Amino acid sequence: MPTPPGGFEVPLWRAIAVFRVASLAYVCVLALRDADRYAHPLAAGGLVLLMAAWTGVTAVGYADPTRRGWPLLLADLGVVLGIMLATPWVIGRAALAAGVPTLAVAWLAGPVLAWAVSGGRRRGTVAALALGAADLATRERIGQSSLTGVILLLLAGVVVGHVARLAVTAEERLHRAVELEAASRERERLARDIHDSVLQVLALVQRRGAHLDGEAGELARLAGEQEAALRALIGGAAPVGATADGRSVDLLGLLGRYASATVSLSAPATPVPLPGRIAHELAAATAAALDNVARHTDGRAWVLVEDEGATVTVSIRDEGPGFPDGRLEEAAVEGRLGVARSIRGRLTDVGGTVRITSAPGVGTELELTVRREDP
Repeated sequence: MPTPPGGFEVPLWRAIAVFRVASLAYVCVLALRDADRYAHPLAAGGLVLLMAAWTGVTAVGYADPTRRGWPLLLADLGVVLGIMLATPWVIGRAALAAGVPTLAVAWLAGPVLAWAVSGGRRRGTVAALALGAADLATRERIGQSSLTGVILLLLAGVVVGHVARLAVTAEERLHRAVELEAASRERERLARDIHDSVLQVLALVQRRGAHLDGEAGELARLAGEQEAALRALIGGAAPVGATADGRSVDLLGLLGRYASATVSLSAPATPVPLPGRIAHELAAATAAALDNVARHTDGRAWVLVEDEGATVTVSIRDEGPGFPDGRLEEAAVEGRLGVARSIRGRLTDVGGTVRITSAPGVGTELELTVRREDP
């Protein structure tokens, strides 16, 4: 069962509550031990009771995610600052100079931890600096022990804040992973249902009507196209877009959209990553070639993708009427620049090459080759 939003922070808030209770117990022990040295023992007892009450308030307040906002955080910092600033009068400066510890002692770290968990390293550092400055201001002499206490506060704010942010990031990633897993399971379920029903019906319609004329034949052809498209969808074709490095594009994701009942796509089982510009130009050139096949033949074509490491080649073959040598040059002179501009031009722009093999009556084959390095 997935962790609810904010669930990873719950143990941190509970740990803060435990720390405040434990540090309060330490304050009580020191207060009982040094009560006869305080300038105002009754006032010290009152402050200890206030600290106990505020410990309960923060334990309840921080337990509710809706109350972990600025009002409670500022009030927490203000109460602790007030207790610390009252320390010189309650204990007496002479007692402080003689080495009697301040009243708050470790309990003053509570707001630092709360600020760090709620907002990360920056908030924790701000709270630590404020309380550290107040602690130094209450002392008659600033020695190594006083500075050590301030440094420990800063370290607590930075480290706990960093851990809190890591917890939040981990929780977000966990939720994304759970969502992706749920989506994958739903897709698999739909794929099973579709395979057992819709795809079989479409395949049956395509087979039974493939040799019929008229509207029945057209219906069979459309059924075959929809079957191919649906198989590609539920089969998990590689998505169009950047790969993990943010720069490459899987060529198969771009070419997969052209597969149909009349266009057969054969490709490696693994992705074929290319620089984004090269991949898109190669896919566009392939689309232009398939458009020529659709306009000049019966539309049937075979597309083969070959990943040769340093280069990638896409071959498009049809069984159309073909054309004699020199026909492309004549078409260019006549102003029909489909092959020259849409195919050769695109490949030339990315440093690729085009090889066209054709003869009357034997169909046409195009080989589009690009290098992996973007020129």
